[in-house]
Amino acid sequence: MSTLTAVIPVFNQRDELSRTLDALDDAIAASPFDASIVVVDDGSTDGSADAALRWSGSTQLEVIQQQNAGRFVARRRGIEASTSDYCLLIDSRVVIAPGALAFVARQLEEDSQKEVWTAHVEIEATTPFGTFWDVLTRRAFSAYFDDPRTTSFGVDAFDEYPKGTTCFFGPRELLRTAFDAFRTPYSDLRHANDDTPLIRWIAARTPINISPSYSCRYGPRERLRPFLRHAFHRGVVFVDGHGRRESRLYPLTVAFFPSTLAWLAASWFVPELLAAPLVAAGVAGAALAFLDRRPRAATTMAWVTPLYAVAHGAGMWRGLALAARATTSRQRLSLP
Repeated sequence: MSTLTAVIPVFNQRDELSRTLDALDDAIAASPFDASIVVVDDGSTDGSADAALRWSGSTQLEVIQQQNAGRFVARRRGIEASTSDYCLLIDSRVVIAPGALAFVARQLEEDSQKEVWTAHVEIEATTPFGTFWDVLTRRAFSAYFDDPRTTSFGVDAFDEYPKGTTCFFGPRELLRTAFDAFRTPYSDLRHANDDTPLIRWIAARTPINISPSYSCRYGPRERLRPFLRHAFHRGVVFVDGHGRRESRLYPLTVAFFPSTLAWLAASWFVPELLAAPLVAAGVAGAALAFLDRRPRAATTMAWVTPLYAVAHGAGMWRGLALAARATTSRQRLSLP
């Protein structure tokens, strides 16, 4: 029987953690894995660690506490604390499907090479912000979501498929090596992109599998302020994840900065241009809803997309500043 450790990084997710743990407990019970859970509390201030310790499920659970260092460090610490054959990286806003781990176990029995799985994620679209993420994700990866199926992809088709460490299954040793190989231009790992570069590194070495039968539900932020904070953070990590030549979005990432400066300069002389990108973002968001055959979501996308674009764009500038600061610091340290 293979052993499995589920690693859950947590930062101020006390209220969401119990349903993640309950669903994970059920999925483990339905599978043949000899499993345990490690919750890594990343400096929470809302009692997340205590909530984990009070959890009364049947799966063995360990809580590790650390000062706030970011999700990357928390996941790496959980992997290092594990001695199992496999690790499941799963976030605290995620509810894994009851049969997901049993499906992976059957796949491993049929083909021992199918060791790496990224989840088919269903986004809870019960709020405007959830609708935004659901439409955006399904259009960005339409080649898969228009025909969900059990398949695999490598580094050549990497950008065509949804992927993330939201609910990611793989051999512990492979994950440990991927974390060790990770590099970022940022000096503070709290700002690093902790999924795309890692999974791209893995995809260059072994196929990544995906299937509707290995699925989970993700609960996005439901209120405006958390949504904007998250969008800003996504902008910061976007620069790290796609400001790399191997990403198909590298040219767009690089072009964003001079384009933004040119737009601001033109708006100085023609103030009406200041609103042009926001209008364009709203139109694009509405168009995505129609492309996804959800015309009723067009109004939501028309007003949420500009908000996201502003926060994400500001985050990208923050990411550039962080990378420049880290580069300058390294250059200073290398001076005689």
